[in-house]
Amino acid sequence: HFKTLPIVVVTGINSRFAKVHILYVGSTPLKDRFRGTIRKEDVRESEKDKVDIYKSFRPGDIVLAKVISLGDVQSTYLLTTAENELGVVVAHSEAGAQMIPISWREMQCPQTNAKEFRKVARVQPEYLEA
Repeated sequence: HFKTLPIVVVTGINSRFAKVHILYVGSTPLKDRFRGTIRKEDVRESEKDKVDIYKSFRPGDIVLAKVISLGDVQSTYLLTTAENELGVVVAHSEAGAQMIPISWREMQCPQTNAKEFRKVARVQPEYLEA
């Protein structure tokens, strides 16, 4: 089912949601820019009231998400990461290095060993080969 999921880049965050641009659907790059939103309540399945967007995503993160619905008039899509397989797949540390996931909620910089909070996707091996 990963073949049809959108891959998005986070373009901005605030306390209520993350703004994203949809880059791919599965492995197909999109020619047009489609915008989306991941609301605070759609970040994870449990403890939705305790979600902190700033500890889930950062601008520039590449995220595997799922479309919930077409949003408002501005043609934005509502997206969710509320499944274990969904969330941040690529993130860069403040030092600029690609971070390594160390848990479902943390990634680590291989250069500085600094840890940063993220809503980490538990990516399946077959998806990484795509």
